[in-house]
Amino acid sequence: MRILLAPMEGLLDFRLRDTLTRVGGYDECVSEFIRVNDTLLPSHRFYRYVPELYQNSRTKSGIPVKVQLLGSDINCMAENASKVASLGAYGIDINFGCPAPTVNRNRGGAALLKEPNLMYSIVKAVRNVVPKEIPVTAKMRLGYDTTEHALVCAKALEEGGAKEIVVHARTKVDGYKPPAYWEWISKITEHIKIPVVANGEIWSVTDAIRCQKISGCKDIMIGRGAVANPALALMIRSEKNQKLPWNEVKMILFAYWKNLESDMNLTSRAGRIKQWLHYLTRQYQEAENDFKSVKRFKSGDEFTNYFESHIN
Repeated sequence: MRILLAPMEGLLDFRLRDTLTRVGGYDECVSEFIRVNDTLLPSHRFYRYVPELYQNSRTKSGIPVKVQLLGSDINCMAENASKVASLGAYGIDINFGCPAPTVNRNRGGAALLKEPNLMYSIVKAVRNVVPKEIPVTAKMRLGYDTTEHALVCAKALEEGGAKEIVVHARTKVDGYKPPAYWEWISKITEHIKIPVVANGEIWSVTDAIRCQKISGCKDIMIGRGAVANPALALMIRSEKNQKLPWNEVKMILFAYWKNLESDMNLTSRAGRIKQWLHYLTRQYQEAENDFKSVKRFKSGDEFTNYFESHIN
């Protein structure tokens, strides 16, 4: 079994990747998507989203990170994929799953699920210019507003040269509303020959086991579940429902807060901590109390003093 850590725009970026992979249990990470429009992006743009490129495309704990690209211009996607490969990317992932309206209006992410021929062409163009030793993979949903073309889209990615695909088991219109339709992933695994990774609505060990059984996938990707429970990957591996004690989670939160100081302003740092605490309330009652306390804070010292005084 492989466990992949998903990106989450505005929260699960390189900073939180570093934190969660230090906790452990992951085999691979995927970066937040880097939007490709009609130009060849400068190197510093890739380094900004994926500073792990400075470290052989790995987190500080040694977990490899794929660089994810999003766009619809075939040639431009290929040029940028070639560029990021030259910077030492471990792998290139192509986003056909983002449900954000602003992305979809600009013919990106899940909007391309309505154009399987274009999906094929993008993957093929990227595969043609990226060195063979660097894997090209893709992430998709079950469709835009219907699952009617799910199998066609998956086949297009396979025929384009994707080595593996991650399937988020909902359509774009479904967003993140439960349930995830893992049974549809099973249909996809039967329809194509390349490996498939199951994604969507995995919050617990029980969810992971059910997802593997229903989808027919041994490999899974987790995102929101990992943020809500930092030890989820380790728990899935051991098949034990043993969460980290809350005090240990707070120490991880405090270390994360301190790490944000170097390159993020106070407002953004505070927003990240509040976001993470909000997700943690799904698994920890104590997080609710801390969230109520810190949401009133207006200075960095208030956050720092709070953590220091509440960690045993």
